[in-house]
Amino acid sequence: MDVIAEFRKLILNALINCGVINTEDDTSAVTLERPKFAAHGELATNAAIVCAKFAKKSPRALAQQLLTELESDERIDSIEIAGPGFLNFVFKPETWTVNLTEVIKLGNNYGRSRRGEGKSINLEFVSANPTGPLHIAHARGAIYGDSLGRLLEFTGYDVTREYYLNDGGAQVDALARSAYQRYLEASGEVGFLTDNHYRGEYLKVVGI
Repeated sequence: MDVIAEFRKLILNALINCGVINTEDDTSAVTLERPKFAAHGELATNAAIVCAKFAKKSPRALAQQLLTELESDERIDSIEIAGPGFLNFVFKPETWTVNLTEVIKLGNNYGRSRRGEGKSINLEFVSANPTGPLHIAHARGAIYGDSLGRLLEFTGYDVTREYYLNDGGAQVDALARSAYQRYLEASGEVGFLTDNHYRGEYLKVVGI
């Protein structure tokens, strides 16, 4: 059970029951999230603030109406109206712990879904540029890309991982010419580096 998603749905139903919105209305602006400060509760919603104009009431008046509609839910310990009309919720402990049995039962499959079933994703990551040295960001990209692929597969997507091998073309030709000029320098000859060459110091080691 997704507690936040379930209670957001509860809030939307309360808005419908109060005659503020209809089922087909856009409710994307209504949020339910953890407040920045623990003293403000466990979850907070801006529902009364963003929907006050539809109710033709002040945000705090609508917040009070929603509080009355929601406070009978047995999972809620308390609701407080704060600021311009935020609703701050504190839940009974069992509201959060009820999922533990399901977590233990499903083990590594907890959270798996079929959301992406039937959809394919081509995921390209790392693809380090061969004309420059490798650095820590390339390793980070590999870890990030592989983790993203695993998450997508966990939600049902058919994932193809692709590492684009950039081993040809004008850039690689310029790299070869640049390495040759550095070789000439290392051999005591004059190397000529122009705007068509890579001037990085890392190429000097090629001629050593």
